[in-house]
Amino acid sequence: MIPQDPIILLSYINTKLRDHYASLDLLCEDLGVDQAALVSKLNAVDYAYDKTKNQFV
Repeated sequence: MIPQDPIILLSYINTKLRDHYASLDLLCEDLGVDQAALVSKLNAVDYAYDKTKNQFV
């Protein structure tokens, strides 16, 4: 289960990306997360996935 609060979710996802996953695709596949919903939730608080940084910025 991933956090539902967007700011806590941002921190959680960026930490997972930094420490365990080489891409958002791999993270979503491994955790069983709907990538489109995750991206949409973080876009709503003005964060977008940067593929080159492998982080939401």
